[in-house]
Amino acid sequence: MLFEKEVKYRQVQKDQVLLINGEVAKSVFFILKGTIYQYNLKSDNEYHIIDLHIENEWFLNHKSFVSQTPSENIISAFTESNLLELSIESIHYLIGQSSAFLQLNKLFEGATARVHFFDNSLTPLQKYQFIFENKPKLLQKFPLKVIASFLKITPETLSRVREKFAKNKFTS
Repeated sequence: MLFEKEVKYRQVQKDQVLLINGEVAKSVFFILKGTIYQYNLKSDNEYHIIDLHIENEWFLNHKSFVSQTPSENIISAFTESNLLELSIESIHYLIGQSSAFLQLNKLFEGATARVHFFDNSLTPLQKYQFIFENKPKLLQKFPLKVIASFLKITPETLSRVREKFAKNKFTS
C-alpha cells in the first residue's frame, strides 16, 4: 500500500523525452506498455544507443540518479508508452518507512543492465546471440538500425551477423 501511494502513472507519447542531456535524473520508471531507449547524440542527426527497454522492465539513468549529477544521456519514448514513475524522494520515504524497500536497489541494478561487455570482448555474432537468447523481445520491438547501434555495429554488419547466425542455428 505504501508503494501504491508513492508511485505515479504516466502516459508518454512517441519521442517524448523523459530525461534530457544535462538534467539530473530524479526518478526511476517501470514500463507497463511500450518501449523506451537511452541514447546520446553523436551529431545533430546521429545518435548512439546506450540501452533499450521493453515492457515489464525498470529503467533509469543509473549514473545520474545515484550521483545526482547531470546526465550525459537522453531517455526518450520510442513508442507511445504507459509507465510507473517513482521519484527519488518517494524512494527515500519508502525506505524510511520499511527497510524492506531497500530491496528496490536490486531491481534498479537490473535496470542498469547495459551489457558493458558489448563494448569490450564479444564479437558481433556473440553480441547478437546474447540478445537473441536473453532479450529476444528487443529484436521484435526495435528496428534493426536501432539494434545495430545498441550492439555498436553497423547495420551492414548486423545483416551479415544475422545471416551467419541463422546458418549456424540451422546447421548445429
